[in-house]
Amino acid sequence: MIDIQNVESKIVKAMDKINDPVNNPSHYTQGDIECIDAIRASMTDEEFKGFLKGNAMKYLWRYRMKGNPIQDLEKSNWYICKLEDFYKESQVHSKIYK
Repeated sequence: MIDIQNVESKIVKAMDKINDPVNNPSHYTQGDIECIDAIRASMTDEEFKGFLKGNAMKYLWRYRMKGNPIQDLEKSNWYICKLEDFYKESQVHSKIYK
């Protein structure tokens, strides 16, 4: 028997992911590779932290100028959260390997 609720839940999650211009913009993915992952792989830790900070600042700088301030604030927050996660992961990693 097919679990309709489970199928519906998966469809809703997939649609949310497809239609999410902040957390998963479709134009930033090619195949299975997201642009942010390719950028991360090309940079040192310090470069990547600067990239995240710079993008957060960019969206904060212009959030009132493009006609969709909420979306730009959400994008800025996305980069800030990525930067925060990076520091948290670095702390965990440094504690494990001390």
